[in-house]
Amino acid sequence: MKFEKWQALGNDYVIIESRELEFELTEARIQKLCAPHFGLGSDGIVLVSATDTPGFVANLRIFNPDGSEAELSGNGVREAVLYLRNNGWTESQQFSVETAAGEIRPTITSATTCTVDMGRARLKSDDFPSGGEDGRGQLEADGRSWSFQHVKIGNPQCSIRVADEAELKALDLPAIGGGIEKHALFPNRTNVSWYTPLADNKIRARIFERGVGEDLASGTGGTGAAVAHVLAGGESPVTVILDGGELEVEVEEDLHINLSGWAKPVYTGTLSKELIEELHATV
Repeated sequence: MKFEKWQALGNDYVIIESRELEFELTEARIQKLCAPHFGLGSDGIVLVSATDTPGFVANLRIFNPDGSEAELSGNGVREAVLYLRNNGWTESQQFSVETAAGEIRPTITSATTCTVDMGRARLKSDDFPSGGEDGRGQLEADGRSWSFQHVKIGNPQCSIRVADEAELKALDLPAIGGGIEKHALFPNRTNVSWYTPLADNKIRARIFERGVGEDLASGTGGTGAAVAHVLAGGESPVTVILDGGELEVEVEEDLHINLSGWAKPVYTGTLSKELIEELHATV
């Protein structure tokens, strides 16, 4: 079974074409494939399949390393988009792909970069059912009260502004993040980002990703922080500085989002027969 491993700002995904699969991607098999040391070691899997939908190049399904399925990943989609172009799925600079979050429209801008039309962000959604139209909220976690901005951009985001870079750096995300991700306010769990404004319309952000934990980067997490920043008075486009690098997020007046950044292949591989046998035996 062949696969490619890609990374974008240190956020790495294993990309597999469905025609290569010899088994169903169950929760346990996804966990085994993504596991460091014993598996491929990744932040998730992107499953690429052909589609009969007119005007679409492919269908993308995105899985977290805990085996759950994500609606969307900004970094994972960029990786898959450039994978599709590199592997002959399309010769177009602009095209559409299907995701669980709906249609995503990328524009390839170079061999390693693309801009993804992410659609409109929403502040009111079923992922924060008790929230008002503005998406603002308050919660208690890790013995502290947090003010947050809910943003739905394919998947749910909880974006929290902190005072400065020193406070941001001092946060113990593994200790704090799980309590917010699984908070009762969010029936489908949530991704969490903490951010602070910088000069020149930049923000610095850290990410705790649903089903992953603390991460070097997240495209949708960075987008959630950028939207929260603009709603609080910041200007667009926003340069989001993450642990793994920078993204640019254009937030239009109607909250339409364009996400720009890079992605690169790491290696192409083939699963060993021993691991395939182990995966077949895993239910």
